[in-house]
Amino acid sequence: MHYIPKAGDHLENMNKAPGQPLSAEDIYLFHEGTSYHSHRMLGAHPAVEEGEEGVRFTVWAPHAQAVGLAADWNNWNGEKDSLYKIPDSGFWTRFFPGIRSGTFYKYDMTGPGGERFLKADPYAFQSELRPATASVVTDLAGYVWNDGPWRRKRKAPYRKPLNIYEIHFGTWRQKEDGTFYTYREMADLLIPYLKEMHYTHVEFMPLAEHPYDLSWGYQGTGYFAVTSRYGTPHDFMYLVDALHQADIGVILDWVPSHFAKDAHGLRQFDGTPLFEYSDAYKAEKPGWGTLSFDFGKPEVRSFLISNALFWLDVFHIDGLRVDAVTSMLRLDFEKQEGQFQRNENGGLENTEAIAFLQQLNTVVFSYFPNTLMMAEESSAWPGVTAPVHEGGLGFNYKWNMGWMNDTLDYVETPFEQRPGRHHLLTFPIAYAYSENYALPLSHDEVVHGKKSLLSKMPGDYGQKFAGLRLLLGYQMTHPGKKLLFMGGEFGQFIEWKDQEQLDWLLLDYESHRSLLRYTAELNRLYLNEPALWERDHELEGYQWITPHDNTQSVISYLRKGKKAGDTLVVIINFQPVRREHYRIGIAKSGTYVPVFCSEDSQYGGSGEFNAEPVQTEKIPWHEQTCSLELTLPPLSMLIYKREQPRTKKAVPGKESKPSKRSAASKSGKPGETTRVSASKAKEGLKMPTAETKKRSGRGTGRKPVTEDGPRINE
Repeated sequence: MHYIPKAGDHLENMNKAPGQPLSAEDIYLFHEGTSYHSHRMLGAHPAVEEGEEGVRFTVWAPHAQAVGLAADWNNWNGEKDSLYKIPDSGFWTRFFPGIRSGTFYKYDMTGPGGERFLKADPYAFQSELRPATASVVTDLAGYVWNDGPWRRKRKAPYRKPLNIYEIHFGTWRQKEDGTFYTYREMADLLIPYLKEMHYTHVEFMPLAEHPYDLSWGYQGTGYFAVTSRYGTPHDFMYLVDALHQADIGVILDWVPSHFAKDAHGLRQFDGTPLFEYSDAYKAEKPGWGTLSFDFGKPEVRSFLISNALFWLDVFHIDGLRVDAVTSMLRLDFEKQEGQFQRNENGGLENTEAIAFLQQLNTVVFSYFPNTLMMAEESSAWPGVTAPVHEGGLGFNYKWNMGWMNDTLDYVETPFEQRPGRHHLLTFPIAYAYSENYALPLSHDEVVHGKKSLLSKMPGDYGQKFAGLRLLLGYQMTHPGKKLLFMGGEFGQFIEWKDQEQLDWLLLDYESHRSLLRYTAELNRLYLNEPALWERDHELEGYQWITPHDNTQSVISYLRKGKKAGDTLVVIINFQPVRREHYRIGIAKSGTYVPVFCSEDSQYGGSGEFNAEPVQTEKIPWHEQTCSLELTLPPLSMLIYKREQPRTKKAVPGKESKPSKRSAASKSGKPGETTRVSASKAKEGLKMPTAETKKRSGRGTGRKPVTEDGPRINE
């Protein structure tokens, strides 16, 4: 809806006495870099002033000579519709009666040199659908949330399962004509799929407004506006609400490192470098064609920290994955000699960015203690997840890029060369507990010629699928939380096409259906086995059995939970060779039950493995008093669990006998081992369609399985 002046109601006659909607404290905090809810006072806010309904506009433009409100009613010329400057503050403001939500507008700036230009509102809650670039007056109030139970029980996931499905909203699924599903429509498609696949969280690549589709959202212009490509702010609230009611957490990619250079955006906002550094050495990101935020400017810190809290508060987001942290920390990031300058101490670290990140995390956790703050940090920067008071950056998770690079390097290695690259499997454990890690197999690894996960695998058709099953199994059993980019779960053959939907038609083929089934059951195993997540951040949660069998390309290890009976034995054979009579040392004697095998026929494997329990032998091995003799199928992962004797009350005259019942269970309850029946597996999983029946409000998600302890990094 556009504002249409009434006859004789010239805007120049609508001027109100210049009021000051901002208090002196508001202005002070903003300039101190400690205004953490600046979106509540800047931007366009519907209001009632002196009994009249309208909208108050407030913008920070300290170097502008004049600021007007431009809209279609004045042919986008705001010269006569000026905002008032609040003295000695850098703010411009004015209340316009009669304007309603839905009005398109921009700020008509007059720069310090007298030049005039139009700018979108940095604090706008909605933007015009691209390629148009106007801001839209939007009232965020009025949505009724129903996710109270989720928010009340939400806990930090240090000792809980965290398995993230990363998606690009516009290309996960598209309509038949190639158009996008809306936020509301996506709820009916995405939620049943996530539930069937047993993911705990979904991570959306950036959804803040951005002008260029192929930037994937990483080059933003509207930091407080959820992109209008897929609907309105209330539509996005509906999606988040529905996900929470289904017990699925929501993580949002957030980009405080840099912004787009588009003319309507933040660049030279008031005719000067306002949001970006004035020093071109610091401002320019030549590899991306973007500009870095000026982290040393208090007002920019108020803008960015307010933005982080805005998503967590207004949209109930459960966590932020902070993009490109390394580019913030390093003054020489992807720059050639002569494109950067050292800091005041002669170093290459950006001390202002360090201080900003520490402040960001301190503030976020003070407001939302159980939030996920996950850093994409690709260097060996120390203390990313260490607490701020110890000199760390204060995140609670960091993407383990070292594990990702080494692992993908290894699985792409031809089989005959793998013995010489065995260290790529063993080295990541050396630093696995130096930070709180998440293990990412993200979008960055399946685009720009890097090939899909499936296509990375060497060997013939069947070996490629076996290799991908191994990769996913290795990720799931390695210490650290989990993340997988869309398409990897069913074996997308072609790398991610960032303008088209995933190749769901591949599920017409049994090999891809079997892989999807495998991923779902692997995810369910992860949920149900505390050993795979309960001690992710404790050295005692992992123990090598066979780290050095490079000649046969086999590794084996224990994953341990708080209870001794939860321990899992993991054996992975990275060669397409069957290993007969393979022996591993075991500390505890007893019967070991196979709870998972990647070569099970229901997952597309050969089915040639021993599905029967195995008894330990009193043969010392690997410095243990007893051992197991196993047969390892080619390119396989086997997981065993020691059968626990049943405790029975003694009956007079009778000897208690150990239970012969398998530790495997089909109940799927937290803490119990899961073994899927063949009949269940044959049912398969259905691809998401528009006809998928909407799930009920509360969903059937997992329940908390442990009590939360203190933050690991505190």
